[in-house]
Amino acid sequence: MTAGTSPSPTEQRETPHRSGFACFVGRPNAGKSTLTNALVGTKVAITSNRPQTTRHSVRGIVHRPEAQLVLVDTPGLHKPRTLLGERLNDVVRTTWAEVDVIGFCLPADQKLGPGDRYIATELAGIKKTPKVAIVTKTDLVESKQLAEQLIAIDRLGTELGIEWAEIVPVSAVGDKQVGLLADLLVPLLPEGPALYPEGDLTDEPEQVMVAELIREAALEGVRDELPHSIAVVVEEMLPREDRPADRPLLDIHANLYIERPSQKGIIIGPKGRRLKEVGTKSRKHIEALLGTPVFLDLHVKVAKDWQRDPKQLRKLGF
Repeated sequence: MTAGTSPSPTEQRETPHRSGFACFVGRPNAGKSTLTNALVGTKVAITSNRPQTTRHSVRGIVHRPEAQLVLVDTPGLHKPRTLLGERLNDVVRTTWAEVDVIGFCLPADQKLGPGDRYIATELAGIKKTPKVAIVTKTDLVESKQLAEQLIAIDRLGTELGIEWAEIVPVSAVGDKQVGLLADLLVPLLPEGPALYPEGDLTDEPEQVMVAELIREAALEGVRDELPHSIAVVVEEMLPREDRPADRPLLDIHANLYIERPSQKGIIIGPKGRRLKEVGTKSRKHIEALLGTPVFLDLHVKVAKDWQRDPKQLRKLGF
């Protein structure tokens, strides 16, 4: 094919279709969920400036004519302090063992630290899977700082015996090089047919996504001690009966669980204002996600020390 001409139908057919799984790893708050959402083009993972917001492996699906890239968003790997922390780390390691390519997210605005080294050392033990170093949040730094970060990541790989398939700077917020990242991940996938129907953006059950959107709204503006302590369970999602077909309404009943009675006031707020805000904010996102008007009924309950109690963890879906 000569420069400037478009490929013939025969040449187009010869490009094999690729499909497979990629996962983003990195310490908490490295920009993994924001990147997943940017690649998929819609909100499939909750984002927050609080560490440890992702609790489930959310899959976002990127459809391209020549490929289907399924993104697995894992919790941040960290040194665990609770049973919940240990379970989250197990989720990460299981995921790593099953994907076709691993994207290691490192924020441009923070020097490489012990947390990054801890993850990189674990990655060095996974020999066969290609690894791409993704420098996130590049919109927050000047080019000199970005260049220093790229060199530091290259050195880290050499030191630990990791051969990066690529080192890519991106800004999910500024939509810089997000498309390029997808271009670089696709060739690392195996050849094969699409794994999900065209139009599917995630395989996460709606009920789980709704719970995550409520938790995201509840995390906004709370004090540091609370994020780990919030779990949300959607008890019921039912279409309201006796509604005309052109004016449907979905009733959603959900419980927000915290660990101590003293935390109840933080979530509910003076005269219930805070809980009302959580309801209003999450309802908008839920309606956008489900494409239908929603009546949201929220209750705050105490599940004492649930992060350390195996029985409670099971009940809350971990």
